Amino acid sequence: MVISYDKLWKLLVDKKMTKTQFRLATNIGTATLARLGKEQPVRMEILLKICGYFKCNISDIMDFIIDQGGSDHE
Repeated sequence: MVISYDKLWKLLVDKKMTKTQFRLATNIGTATLARLGKEQPVRMEILLKICGYFKCNISDIMDFIIDQGGSDHE
């Protein structure tokens, strides 16, 4: 399973907000912003903080993409 934050980046563009402005507004660290940029998992607390700032749901900022090649949990 792959995480995609493409919806988050599109939201920032729609809001005309830079990543730095976003980081400062949501009070997340540079390491967390880097993890988001690399499509890596972040803590639920961070996702809730982002959703609280934008008044949206988690599904509005990220997607889970299921690997069609197979699963480790069959």
